[in-house]
Amino acid sequence: MEAEPLLRTSEGKQKPPGEFIRAELEARGWAQADLARIVNRPVQAINEMIQGKKAVTPETAVALGIAFETGPEIWMTRESAYRLSLVERHDPEIQRRAKLFDLAPVKDMEKRGWIKETNNPEALERELCRFFNVASLDEEPKFHAAARQTVKWGDLNAAQKAWCIRGAKLASVLKADPYKPSNFEAGMTRVRQLADFPERVRHLPKVLAEIGIRVAVIEPLPHTRIDGAAFWLSDDAPVIVLSMRYDRIDGFWFTLAHELSHIRHRDAQSVDSDLVGEAKQAATSEMESRADMEAAEMLIPSDKLKSFIGRVKPFYSKARINQFAQRIRVHPGIITGQLQHLGEISFATNREMLAKVRDLLIAVAITDGWGKTAPII
Repeated sequence: MEAEPLLRTSEGKQKPPGEFIRAELEARGWAQADLARIVNRPVQAINEMIQGKKAVTPETAVALGIAFETGPEIWMTRESAYRLSLVERHDPEIQRRAKLFDLAPVKDMEKRGWIKETNNPEALERELCRFFNVASLDEEPKFHAAARQTVKWGDLNAAQKAWCIRGAKLASVLKADPYKPSNFEAGMTRVRQLADFPERVRHLPKVLAEIGIRVAVIEPLPHTRIDGAAFWLSDDAPVIVLSMRYDRIDGFWFTLAHELSHIRHRDAQSVDSDLVGEAKQAATSEMESRADMEAAEMLIPSDKLKSFIGRVKPFYSKARINQFAQRIRVHPGIITGQLQHLGEISFATNREMLAKVRDLLIAVAITDGWGKTAPII
């Protein structure tokens, strides 16, 4: 058998499988008609394959592999290599779109109306730059177009970053009094007084705005798992964004109190995932541990909770939980949530006490999601 022809032409293109078929025929002294009879194919089909007009199918590859004792894989490999060589390998638009989809959850952002839908990569890049408040996508996103403070995004994924930025955009259009640290503790007393009945949640945005804190509610994007975030648009404009990922009163109040702790200590920014629910994770930093502790203390003073557990354990009846809730003026669902978190009762116990508050809040707070569409900002 003669040496196999080179895989590529002088122009660098892959040779069609037909070149190799021709070489095999010449080496064996077969005519195209001979091969057609051997593999039980029309002569025209063999001729078109040799000329590169007809592709080698898997069935033909098996037949050629048997006839030439090469196995079918080599013919499929040659066919694939040849067809690929005919296609332009470099498409800058595809490469550009892929980069943009890596940087942001484009489909979800378009669906939610956060950016305009477009198939043009340049237009999409402009939309993303506008949304993330940057001149170039090589820059880190900014919570606010005029923000000077560098944001540390840590391990947040693209969807989590986009969610935070959307929250900042909505919060930026809200009116609130200038924030003064001296007013914070008195303000927290007012906030805490709203924790006894679900309906009082309606007053929260107004009370917090009077303290100087803007609140926005953003339905979570897929794969975010964020419960809340706290950051600053400026030195006197703190923001809290809530996802209401779990529509239950204990999770809402704990998340809010956790973010309020970050505001109290003027933490630069905090984006908090898995704060509530059965999958709640342990705090990963001193700052987050402090926020967890202060949130729990704000809702139920630790000495009173320990006293209640000491008196009642293990008989946590609904009646006793309700009596304790009335005494400390907090909704019984918040106590139930604390007991579940501490492992005193199972997560399946007293779930009917975990009142829903999402609809109450989004009726009065600036909201994106759950059927409420905010304008592109």
